[in-house]
Formats: sequence, structure tokens, C-alpha cells
Amino acid sequence: MRIAACTRFGPPSVIEFRTVPDPTPGPNDLIVRVHATTVTSADARIRAMRMPSPTFTLLGHLAFGFRSPRNPVLGSELAGVVERVGANVTTFAPGDRVLAFTGARLGAHAELVRVAKSSAVVKLPTSLSFEHAAALPFAFTTALYHLRDLARFKPGQHITIIGAAGAVGSAAVQLARLQGCTVTAVCRSSNHALVRSLGAQEVIDYTREDWTKHPRRPDIIFDTVGVVPWKTARTALAPAGIFLQAVITMRDVIPMLLTARNRTKPRFKAGIAPERASDLSHIITLASEQKIQPVIGHRYDFNDIANAHALVDSGRKVGAAVVVINER
Repeated sequence: MRIAACTRFGPPSVIEFRTVPDPTPGPNDLIVRVHATTVTSADARIRAMRMPSPTFTLLGHLAFGFRSPRNPVLGSELAGVVERVGANVTTFAPGDRVLAFTGARLGAHAELVRVAKSSAVVKLPTSLSFEHAAALPFAFTTALYHLRDLARFKPGQHITIIGAAGAVGSAAVQLARLQGCTVTAVCRSSNHALVRSLGAQEVIDYTREDWTKHPRRPDIIFDTVGVVPWKTARTALAPAGIFLQAVITMRDVIPMLLTARNRTKPRFKAGIAPERASDLSHIITLASEQKIQPVIGHRYDFNDIANAHALVDSGRKVGAAVVVINER
């Protein structure tokens, strides 16, 4: 099979194609032929070893390798078809369409992937294409975890979403509107029509306006791209408001701890979304019922995956960057 290998930490040009033996399933594994995957901001950070702070860079090297990734195949989400299953796998069979996270093991940028049956893997209905399905997991589980689990959003709240046209941001806009919240989307003016179509009632071009001067102070600020300092968010929030940060750094730990017990003052919350099959099933149901839709801003063939990495590095990615590996 072919893999897109990250040969060393560096720019997109470090991605090279290699041919390696097909994986074989262990007793509790599935072998999935990947039809579509994505290049996410996390993939680009790992490839470049570009972390939010020196401390996180050190942790990144400890987790992924020092001179090059221990696992050269990046990618954490995929949609495809089961080819083989292990002896202990009874809930999946060859021919099943599936959507899966590979987690910290990565490996989705390949023609075939070994997926543990205990991981976040669920059956995919025929009503969803592989491309649209592949754009769902990272974006929507991240948004769902922050809004539902950390902020416990509820109808009637005002939510300001920073980076609203990105993968996580566009997912957050839709989930917030589905919950009955009022959404102010902060993004470039070229993306205003998109975020309005997803349900944002108000849009702000951050290059021309100061979103912190909005006449109504939001109950929740969700920074999906990691550009808003806590000091800025704190002064813009409503009393007892919550600031959500999708890209956590070491400087965030202290304000998170100091505000954890606040009930009448703003709080700072952040975390890494867990990969749960139950959340994937929930998101697939919403997508099947056309209550949410993944935003695919960019589509690449497998041979062009390095260009997808370059797009993510540019900071101009809209929605998900989907990579089609097998169109059959």
C-alpha cells in the first residue's frame, strides 16, 4: 500500500510517498481501506513540530519523536470501507462503511489503516459520502466538547466564535445555532456569506472592526484558532461568562486554575476533546438528518497531500481540507 510519510520535522516538502506492506489485523482490529481523510491543524503542527510554546514543543518531541516522527504517517480521521477484521471483532464486517478516529496513533494518511475495535469507530450510513463524513470528526467533536461539555451552552446565550470559517469554527457556529444560541461570527469578510449560511446572525471582519466592542457582551467566547489572550477575552465577556480556548498553551494554565471556581466572574476553560464513538454517532445522526453539514473548503487528491499541508500552514484554510485517497 502507499503511505504519505513525514520523513522529518519541517515544511510540507518533507512529505514523501512510500510503498509498504499491507497491515494485518490483530484479533481486536479492523483493516479499513481509506477513501477520504483530512489534513488538520494538528497534523500540520506535528509535521512542523510547531507547538504553541517551548514547553509544548518539548512535550511534542517526547510524544512524537525528536528528529522525525516515530510514526511517519500522520492523519487522525478517516472514512472508508472495512476490508478485514480480527477474530474477536463481531460488530463490524468486511464491506461495512465506517468513520473513525485513529487517535494519537495517527496513521490515516495511508491507503489502508489498522483501527482497534475499541477506538472511536462507527458505521457510516450510505446517505453520507466519504468526503463529507471525513470532514466531521475533528471539527465537530472539538466544537461539541468545548460548547457542550466545558461551557454547557444553553438556548438564548450569546456566543462569539473566533475563526468562524475554519473547520472547528464552522462546526461551532452550527452547533450553537442548533442549540438556540445567538451567534456572532468573527472571520474575514470574504467568508461572511458562508458563516451566515451556517446560521450566524452577526458577522464581524476582525481586520476592520474590533469585535471586543460589541454592544452585547457574550456569554461565551470560543477562540477556535488560539489568537485571543485571556486578558482580552475577560474584559469582553459578560459577567460569569466563559472563555473557551481550542489551542491551549502553558500560559493558559494559571488563569484556568485561578478562575476554575468562579461563579460570578469570567472563567477560562480549555482542553483536548476526547475521541468517543458515542460523539461520532451523535454527529453522524445530526448530519444524516441535515441538521449540520461539514464545510469542505478544499479538496485534494492523495498525490497532492503536501499542498493540503501548505494550505493549513498559510492560515487561510476554510472549513476542512479533505484528501481523497480512493474514489471507488
